[in-house]
Amino acid sequence: MNTRRLLLLLAVAVLGLSSCGQKNSSVIELKSEDDLSGLTVSCTAGNYYERKYSLRPDVKVFATSSEADAVQAVRQGLADVFVSDEVALSEERLKELGMKCALRGTEAFDVAFGIRKGNDAFRAELNKFIVSSKEDGTLDAVITHWIKGGPAVPFEEPENLDKSNPVRCALCVNIAPVSFVGDGGRWDGMDPEIVRRFAASIGRPVEFIYQDVGSANISLQAGMVDIMAACLYATEERKKSIDFSDNYYLCHPGFFIKDAAAAVRMTVWDRLKMSLVTEQRWKLITGGLVKTLVITLFSILLGTVLGVGVCAMKRSRRRWVRSLIKGYGAFIQGTPVLVVLLIMFYVIFAHSGLSGTVVAIFTFALFFAWSSGNIFDNSISYVPKGQTEAGLSLGFTPFKTFTGIVFPQALKRGLPMYAGECVSLLKSTSIVGYIAIVDLTRASDLIRSRTFDAFIPLLIITITYFVLAWIIRSLLNLLLIKK
Repeated sequence: MNTRRLLLLLAVAVLGLSSCGQKNSSVIELKSEDDLSGLTVSCTAGNYYERKYSLRPDVKVFATSSEADAVQAVRQGLADVFVSDEVALSEERLKELGMKCALRGTEAFDVAFGIRKGNDAFRAELNKFIVSSKEDGTLDAVITHWIKGGPAVPFEEPENLDKSNPVRCALCVNIAPVSFVGDGGRWDGMDPEIVRRFAASIGRPVEFIYQDVGSANISLQAGMVDIMAACLYATEERKKSIDFSDNYYLCHPGFFIKDAAAAVRMTVWDRLKMSLVTEQRWKLITGGLVKTLVITLFSILLGTVLGVGVCAMKRSRRRWVRSLIKGYGAFIQGTPVLVVLLIMFYVIFAHSGLSGTVVAIFTFALFFAWSSGNIFDNSISYVPKGQTEAGLSLGFTPFKTFTGIVFPQALKRGLPMYAGECVSLLKSTSIVGYIAIVDLTRASDLIRSRTFDAFIPLLIITITYFVLAWIIRSLLNLLLIKK
């Protein structure tokens, strides 16, 4: 069976599972939170609702990494109720998802922006803006527009902004109407508009990055961002690690369940258009592809150069040099790439001004250097020493002996393994979303968070990674054939 046919059968099988994997649940009626007894509640991991309902022995919590996955858990029958902020899902989106808001919680929470502790001057500026916007009615009008569908409030960013000093804002939610990736990759929603208006009021542009709450909290405390926005509840527990602005909205919990009467069935073509065409979401995929290729290719190039050094140190006559590189190898082999990437970005290079892309390239190159260095060393050792001795005895210089006799044989031996390491590096780059880089994997996450459809985005990036891996292997195999 050829590869093309295998991929086609796989796609059909996954599509069948995605369309028929949902199970019908019994009718759920919620009149109060007491009715959650015996039900499974889905929510995002680490938030207020997970901690709250984990303390109830009569409620099972299904925690996910994103609100999109928590919604999907209810739609697929893995959970009974999705609990989040009441503004998490608009009426229009609820109809599209075949869901409804069954209960509005009685609790009320102040919603505010997160600010780094000690950044009092910036906090004072933000509070001044919030107060003045409340007084002139602008803030209420903006919130009404996004939450209740009121008219848009005209706003144009001034042209004379200090572009050298942007307000860096970490957005932790990609779900309308709070904050979401809109047409052409632009961030829209209640929080982004408020932040844009505030930044314009102090003569600065805005630079948005997308991070989960935990990563955004680290970025905020490290001074890498100025504002953390995600319809954040200003709870006492959170106030221990970060400061908050004045509240700009009062929010209640919302409890969302399936509504069979409102379910809308979509064809594969409709889902494909929604994932790629609507709001030009294909740009997220192409942008993520470029970012993945840049990180992969430059990591391979830098890692290969460093790998030559690793090989030389492993073959050094000096014992201390061999011991040093042995220790380096033990560290690389015993430490997860993700952990090192987070340390590099949030600790070592936190205040260096280097972009996440540069930090990622350097980190992956360090790991690739060890694996490629081992391949070089093993491949050279594979060539019998007599080949080198014969070359020298014929009058060749050591350099000509290596390049003309040893290297071609070592290349033939090591190139297949080297190609495998290149493919492994390509796949490893899928973790760079943890440091706010929108690569292929993160792009699919952004699309899933907007469409609540996991199949199409994941299928697209699966095929894309497969094709990239095939191209890398094919190009290196061509080099092997020529040799």
